[in-house]
Amino acid sequence: MSEQIIMNLVSLVLGIMLFFSFILAPMIFKVLPPDNAGVFIRAIFPYYYLVNLLILSAVAVFYVYYSTFILDFYLVLISALLFFFNLVYLMPKINKFKDDRNEKAFKVSHFTSVVINFAQLIMLGVVLI
Repeated sequence: MSEQIIMNLVSLVLGIMLFFSFILAPMIFKVLPPDNAGVFIRAIFPYYYLVNLLILSAVAVFYVYYSTFILDFYLVLISALLFFFNLVYLMPKINKFKDDRNEKAFKVSHFTSVVINFAQLIMLGVVLI
């Protein structure tokens, strides 16, 4: 039963990630004026990172509770830590660079967040295999 809960929670995170990355974020910039889109993105992405962090933390707790320290545990743990990194470090930097009109630093940090997101998608996909 715990294996099914873990798979369901990892699937939930993957679904959230895919929805945010490929539907919500592009739609926000397509529908809203640029200033409003930026405000909305800044408001919603902390929740995106936090919700995924909390779900994956719960999954990691299941693995620890059942002393199942296999590759899946480490992939989930790394993904959770990357959500934490994005939430508390990278996202504030991205916002600061944007506010300061430091386009080069903004592009590099934003690209880093995209690469991290893609890596997380791959790691969590491996967990489901």
